Amino acid sequence: MFETDAIHQGQGYKDETGAVIPPAYLTSTFAYGNVGGFDYTRSGNPNFNNLGQQLAALEGAEYATVFASGVSAITAVASTLQSGDLVIAEENIYGCTFRLFAQVFAKFGVSVEYYDLTDPANGQHIIDKKPTLIWIESPTNPLLKIIDIAWVSSLSKAVGSTLIVDNTFASSYLQKPIDLGADLTLLSTTKYSNGHSDCLGGAVCTSSRAWQDKMIFAQKALGLQPSPFDCWLISRGVKTQAVRMDRHNANSLAFAKHLEQAFPNTTVRYPGLPSHPQHELAMRQMNGAGSGMVTADFSLPLDKTRALLNALQYFTLAESLGGIESLICHPASMTHASMPKETREAVGITDSLVRFSIGIEHIDDLTADLDAAWASLG
Repeated sequence: MFETDAIHQGQGYKDETGAVIPPAYLTSTFAYGNVGGFDYTRSGNPNFNNLGQQLAALEGAEYATVFASGVSAITAVASTLQSGDLVIAEENIYGCTFRLFAQVFAKFGVSVEYYDLTDPANGQHIIDKKPTLIWIESPTNPLLKIIDIAWVSSLSKAVGSTLIVDNTFASSYLQKPIDLGADLTLLSTTKYSNGHSDCLGGAVCTSSRAWQDKMIFAQKALGLQPSPFDCWLISRGVKTQAVRMDRHNANSLAFAKHLEQAFPNTTVRYPGLPSHPQHELAMRQMNGAGSGMVTADFSLPLDKTRALLNALQYFTLAESLGGIESLICHPASMTHASMPKETREAVGITDSLVRFSIGIEHIDDLTADLDAAWASLG
């Protein structure tokens, strides 16, 4: 079970001392010929192995490779592409993923086409174009669209493509893309895996030995390895992920309901709400919960939107998510600022859109904070 695996997987390299928790191995190099086969931390460390084993178990995968950040994990996968390869991606994609493809890998002849993959008609593009890689998030960032992973997987397998699912917004606790047919699942472990906003990390999980070998090569050859101490922190955070996610889920649902009731002219997106366009799919695919992210478009001019953001007390204006504390983000000027304005707005990322990362504070304090900030606008 998830809660048990989170605590008891990835517990190696401690028997010599009887330590209940494995230590952080803060060393750059190892003596030649050691039992673990380690030589240099860029190419391996006990903390990498422990966290990888832990994450693989929670994602339902055979293997997991850990990286320095979520973007490092994205880079590792993208680095396997070559000139002439085509990637088909969901049109609402993380801004840094978009930037990496548009400003880095495009120079090497990798092309990307973006489609709304909640529209079944767009599945035909996968059939016709047979992309090397299909890249999706579910829920998406920041619009929280839910993509039918099993459906996309069936199309991917039919044409011999590789499907990667960025599982960061759902978390390992709520969704297992490997079980739904994905070849790779990607996590920014900075977020819900760690849950305490105090380190960076990323991971790619798979049950393919060939893909695992590619990820290990990228980790070493591209210098994408994480800090051993960050791995130790993430491993510690993972142990409480289940209890944290239960609170995130409960708070977010209550917060989203409050938004709908108290702000009837606001467009609210939360997978756990019946009003969400893919609500039924979300409840099946995400184990019956909607995660800790809520998006709202208040239909305010930009100056009023910024004033609302700055008036909040418990929601820190910051670029991240998944921590115990609540955050608020303005995607158009923050996480998705690297996307051209016309591209952002075409997919629904307007200047009045805000993204809430709901923490584990008392829900009454969070809703009262929003109400007070709104009242301050006059």
